[in-house]
Amino acid sequence: MRDPDARARLADARGFVFDLDGTLVLGDRRGHGLRPLPGAVEITSWAAARGRPFVVFTNGTTRTPARLAGIMREIGFGLPDEAMMTPASSAVRVLGREGHQRVMALGGAGLTEPLAEAGFEVVPPEPGTTADAVLVGWFPEFTMPALEAACHAVWSGAELYSASDTPFFAVDGGRALGTSRAISAMIRSLTGCAVRVVGKPSLDALRSAAERLGLRPGELAVVGDDPALEVPMAHRGRSLAIAVGTGLGAAGAYDGLPAPRRPHLQVRGVDELLVILTREESMR
Repeated sequence: MRDPDARARLADARGFVFDLDGTLVLGDRRGHGLRPLPGAVEITSWAAARGRPFVVFTNGTTRTPARLAGIMREIGFGLPDEAMMTPASSAVRVLGREGHQRVMALGGAGLTEPLAEAGFEVVPPEPGTTADAVLVGWFPEFTMPALEAACHAVWSGAELYSASDTPFFAVDGGRALGTSRAISAMIRSLTGCAVRVVGKPSLDALRSAAERLGLRPGELAVVGDDPALEVPMAHRGRSLAIAVGTGLGAAGAYDGLPAPRRPHLQVRGVDELLVILTREESMR
């Protein structure tokens, strides 16, 4: 326990936001071959059985939330579609509130389908295409013509949004390079525009998850492996920050960091977190 109040806050948490890669599962660089980490299926089953709602929020946009939920069910998780969220989920909320209607999406179906289903006009990054907003996600097929189209859209008044600003995500054997940050950095460098991140660690992401659960951010426990994502996001929303060591945040990852970037609770993995939760439950 890094915070003396963490045990009480954990017992009182009304809902959970779980990270995916490195927290509940590990897979390859394209998010294939997912396998549950120790205790992952059990902790989500425990939460569901006790009426403590949760979402699984991944910064990846390789697949739609519904497709990801289906894959999770295939490997043993009892996960309804609405429990899975990606930056496309929070983008729908943010873009709608900002009044955008025509969105240039730099990404595949995992990005474009949720936008289209929400009623946005989704346009490809092609020469001569205009848009109210440019949204960047997982896009390994990125090309120079796509860069030029995105820049022209921004020069014409479109606002730039990114699914993620983190350079890496956890995979079997280490880490893999994300695309959102690199592509957004190129657009920002060429146009001088600002970029708004809609995935973790933004408050937009946390607020979208809290809204999905019908709770306030301060009522949530956020569980993740990346020192640059889940812990700072939790602090921004006054949520309980729980760090696991099964992904990018190995032992010592938080040593020397300022308080707003340190977890309230640090555990080996979600299996150890489940032990703490069940122990606290038995003492009440």
